[in-house]
Amino acid sequence: MSLTDKIRGFYISCQHELFPWLERELGSFPERYKKLVLEMACVEDHLPRKLDRRCGGRPQVQRTALARSFLAKMVLNISTTSALRERLKLEPTLRSICGWSREKDVPSASTFSRAFQEFATMQLPNRIHAALIRDAYADELVGHISRDSTAIEAREKPVPKNQESTSEDVKAPPKKRKRGRPKKGEERPKAPRRLEQQLDMDLEEILDELPKDCTVGCKRNAKGYTNTWAGFTLHMDSADGGIPISCVVTSASLHDSQVAIALARMTGQRVQYCYELMDSAYDAKDVYEQSRSSGHVAIIDPNPRKKKAEHIRECTAQRNAGFVPAERVRYRQRTTVERAFGRLKDEFGARNIRVKGHLKVTCHLMFGVVVLTVDQLLRLVQ
Repeated sequence: MSLTDKIRGFYISCQHELFPWLERELGSFPERYKKLVLEMACVEDHLPRKLDRRCGGRPQVQRTALARSFLAKMVLNISTTSALRERLKLEPTLRSICGWSREKDVPSASTFSRAFQEFATMQLPNRIHAALIRDAYADELVGHISRDSTAIEAREKPVPKNQESTSEDVKAPPKKRKRGRPKKGEERPKAPRRLEQQLDMDLEEILDELPKDCTVGCKRNAKGYTNTWAGFTLHMDSADGGIPISCVVTSASLHDSQVAIALARMTGQRVQYCYELMDSAYDAKDVYEQSRSSGHVAIIDPNPRKKKAEHIRECTAQRNAGFVPAERVRYRQRTTVERAFGRLKDEFGARNIRVKGHLKVTCHLMFGVVVLTVDQLLRLVQ
């Protein structure tokens, strides 16, 4: 069964069975709440079913209802937890969908905060998104994977450059270099670059090694202007149709190419695909080597570096001759990841980061990514 048929069958069954039952129970049922119900379908499968109560104490508020509330926060693009609580108290339909029958059952803001910390620690939205992608793309072949990154501004003070944390393997002080020029015929060993080391590392080791502090990032946009921000960077692989496949959040100061191998391996574990589309920031031989070893074709916008004039002359000659390479035609599909970033920021809360720390920022963004993924999948059949 194809991906479109699978989603269409699920959506039709909900329209004929689930939604009429909810309308009889809850009354009026807005169209946006129907989308919210579909996005909450797999939350319970990733939460612990039994809690260890041997230590005593007050029992916890149901975590399933809290997780549904955070998804509703992204669907309705609510900026703060206080506004979410007010919305839950005022709208019985939304409150019932999330799992609370009475207004006084809605927990306090501190309970929401503790639950969000638990979800961030267990990486709940990451697991929901990974399971959703594996289930949707089982036995499916994706044509193009578009890779890019976007700036995420944080509400915290950036870490100074000399205080940035590193992994356990890199904490050892570097050896002192021999002073002066090398002797004639002497070849001094070069320190291995991060991309070279990543080729021989596992995915978990690569992700642990990437910096995750709040830092200052600098990036040149498509118009040639330089943008600077303090916070993090969201790296994403997007399939055809703007569906996020894998995401990684790192420090803002990290170059895009340093995350390419991690994204490629993470995406390869979830879906089968043919082409990887990347801009000139990923133009590195190690990125090409990773694609070839995985059986994929990397189409990267070349970075002319010191041969900029020659590159301009070649592009001008091709344009005057009316020659359009096949790679350039496929490269035009890369705009899907840019549209995914736009929707994530404008509609699903990526501009309103009101938490601090890498874990919580990642959790907030991934709740939005889950909502975006389901919304884009539903667009395939609507």
